[in-house]
Amino acid sequence: MTAAVTFRARVRLVLAVLILALVPTTPTLVAPTPADAADTRSAQGDTGRRGAEVVAVTQVAERQVDLSVRSTALGGRTVKVRLLTPDGWNPADRRQHWPTFWLLHGCCGDYTSWTAMTDVAETDSLRNVLVVMPEAGWNGWYSDWWNYGEGGDPAWETFHTVELRQLLERDWGAGRNRVVAGLSMGGQGALLYAARHPGMFKATAAYSGSAHPLLNDESVNRILGLFAGQDNDPLRVWGDPVAQRRVWQAHDPFHLAKRLKPLPVYLSCGDGTAGPLDKPGAVSALEADFNRQNHALAAELKRVGAKHVTTHFYGAGTHTWRYWERELHASLPMLLGALGVKG
Repeated sequence: MTAAVTFRARVRLVLAVLILALVPTTPTLVAPTPADAADTRSAQGDTGRRGAEVVAVTQVAERQVDLSVRSTALGGRTVKVRLLTPDGWNPADRRQHWPTFWLLHGCCGDYTSWTAMTDVAETDSLRNVLVVMPEAGWNGWYSDWWNYGEGGDPAWETFHTVELRQLLERDWGAGRNRVVAGLSMGGQGALLYAARHPGMFKATAAYSGSAHPLLNDESVNRILGLFAGQDNDPLRVWGDPVAQRRVWQAHDPFHLAKRLKPLPVYLSCGDGTAGPLDKPGAVSALEADFNRQNHALAAELKRVGAKHVTTHFYGAGTHTWRYWERELHASLPMLLGALGVKG
């Protein structure tokens, strides 16, 4: 029997034992709203509150484990979270906590996107961190939806920053040393989570992210169109961009630039024209819009005095995975450095 087979067998046994122990005894309680900073800080130290529970575990590949998580914040629905586990990871050892890299997917993708579309699982520099790739909905926008002032399901921000974070740190070896990165919708999510939860992440990176959705009417109309995907009412997410302006600003990284000031920030984007990784003649109006948004955020970060901002506005390039894979690798030295891990 090879060492790899032995390791897989050991992990399967450990996960099976954990599930038998966790599922019958883990109650589901309402988690605090992340918009309330005091409640969030309180929840971080309260291991007795369990708003999410693991109901199934699947090892899908070497070092890749999928958790099926039932969430109070998502109305009791069960969603998936993929973990790319570090060498030596043993969730049964409650004393062991790993530096944690949250990696967020974009609109129209899911928790499998990064492993399906990039070489993240084969990247040697990530073998010493726990990579967390959570489901965020086809177009969930990493937000607790406004829902005409009623809130409730879906509350993606609460699920990720409170429920899932607590669950991973309690039972699955995640440490409190964290960074966050993402693409497109997930790039916006990475910036939002870093800004809206001071102290939770030590660095953030956004690849072709929606960095300033209130930039102009074109940007507003484009994101409303994305909100409407899969026949959703676009006003459920953040409300009307005029009537609920404060809600929109609270989810616009440009308007949260001062909160990002202390952190290392990596911003990258193409200009929407065909680049070296595109087919000839390719064009992306979405990337062109996000390029303008990222330039605006970079300028605002400079204006507020942020001193740890790296930008890679690489000119020609569209809204595609080959660029995001490249930018992930380019940003890893900064992200892993913030974690204190050698790249």
